[in-house]
This record gives sequence, structure tokens and C-alpha cells, in this order.
Amino acid sequence: MGKLSGKVAIVTGGASGMGRATVMRFLADGAKVVVADLNEKNGAETIAVAKAQGHGDNIAFIRCDVAKEADVQAAVAEAERRFRRLDIAYLNAGVGGAFGPIAETSVEDWDYTFAVLTRSVFLGMKHASLAMKKHGPDGVKRGGVILVTASIAGMVGGGGSHAYSAAKAAVISLIENVAAELGPDRIRVVGIAPGVISTPLVHRGRPEKYEKQFKQQPWPDRGEPEHIADVAAFLCSDDARFITGETIKIDGGLLAQGIALWGTGADNTFMKSTGVNRGTTGESMVVRTLQPQARKS
Repeated sequence: MGKLSGKVAIVTGGASGMGRATVMRFLADGAKVVVADLNEKNGAETIAVAKAQGHGDNIAFIRCDVAKEADVQAAVAEAERRFRRLDIAYLNAGVGGAFGPIAETSVEDWDYTFAVLTRSVFLGMKHASLAMKKHGPDGVKRGGVILVTASIAGMVGGGGSHAYSAAKAAVISLIENVAAELGPDRIRVVGIAPGVISTPLVHRGRPEKYEKQFKQQPWPDRGEPEHIADVAAFLCSDDARFITGETIKIDGGLLAQGIALWGTGADNTFMKSTGVNRGTTGESMVVRTLQPQARKS
């Protein structure tokens, strides 16, 4: 039996990258999984991969905009309807969000970034905890695990754009505060903080373009989605039953040596253009190249 045998999980952003890798790991470890993602095409591909591996009866997909409360509530309800309970909520969905100089960042792009990266975590914690507080047939609270994808960008300057970094810092604070609140209900709240991981969100189909970022970490191997999935599976298992309120760095030692991952000053990648990265949602990325004088001012 796998370490997650009998468990029911939701994975937001589970249709690609780290989310998909974790979905497959959860299934292999015996869990039943609801994939909640905005991108229906990627969702269909994920279901097909799972069925090819013999997990067809243990996986479902629901289209979900994680920034909308009704969608998040529906994803939790789908897990309960289809699999009768909820034990694990992996709040993983994310986008690159707004980038560019702060004076060039629109309010709309800032709000979009926080809606997808931070409001979504609040909504996921809210509705997952309600499901996990329910009593089992024996009258005992089941409890559960809420796992959140944070980022090393939320721990130190230089790891991402200002909007992305601030949103992830807020997420790390939420993990600590909500862990303290939900501990008495036997609900653990934990986070993972990836470094540079080879996913579509990072390389957008061109991993060679970001080779410099992959090489900045001390560890010689490139970060892969499966590295995240391995830690996610551990944190959601009973092996981690006394860990809560913690965010684990998974970055090949990148943060340990100090970073300026995207360059410094005028050479910072995020200072050369402005716009918003909508990740693997299926929605178009917006990029506006700045004039040289705008970058210098």
C-alpha cells in the first residue's frame, strides 16, 4: 500500500508542471485526486496520462479559476461528491504575474497577480479546512493537510518580480498563521518554496533560454517537477505528521548562497519590459518592451 492510500486530494494547477508531476505521484502513492485547473486542454492531457498508467478511476478534472470563490468551493465539493471526503489540498496554481519597473506596473496586473497567487491560497485554505473539519463515521475529526506552493522569491529579494515576490511572501505568512489556527483541528498547513524548476511557467517552451538561471544553483542537477512531487508526497503523508507551519526550500542550495537570479540594476530581466505572465492558464501573456529612457529613469 502506498503512503497516501485511501486519501483524497485536490491539486490546483494540477494540469501541468509541478502540479501534474505531483498528481502522478499522489496517484502512484494510492491517493484519489481531483485536478483543478483553468486550462482544460492540459487537464484532458493529464487525465489521459493518468489513464494510461492505470489510474483512470482515481482521477477527475474540474475547470477552476482559483481566484474565484465559487470555483474553489466547487472543486472541494467535487472531491467530496466523487470520492466522499477531502484529506489533502495542494494549493499549487500560479502564474508569473506582473513584471517590470514598479512605476510601469498597472493596478490591473498587480491585482491579477495577487488574485491568482494569494487570494487563491486564502480561498483554498478556507474551503478545504471546512471540508477537513467534518467528522468521520466514528465521530472523530479527520483532519488533513493543506500544502501550498510558495517560492524562494517570497523569502529574499532578487528571486522574482516585485509583485510575484510580495504575493509569495504573503503566502508564507498565511501558512504560518493558519497552521497555528488549524492545529487543534488536526489540520497541518505546510509550504514548499521551489527555486528554479524546469516547468512551462518558467521556460514557456524554451528551456534553453533560461539555462543561465538553472546554472546559478550550487547543486549540479537541474530542478525538475518530480523533485517537488517527491517532497509534496512526503509532506502530505503521515511521515510528516508533526510538521506544520513550515515552508521547505527546494532549490538546490540556491538561496543558501545568496541570489540575484534575474540580474541586477538595469540588467535585471524584469526591468527590460513590462506586462503580465499568465502562466499555463491558456490565456495570452502580455509583454510591452520599454524604451531605453523608461528603463533608466
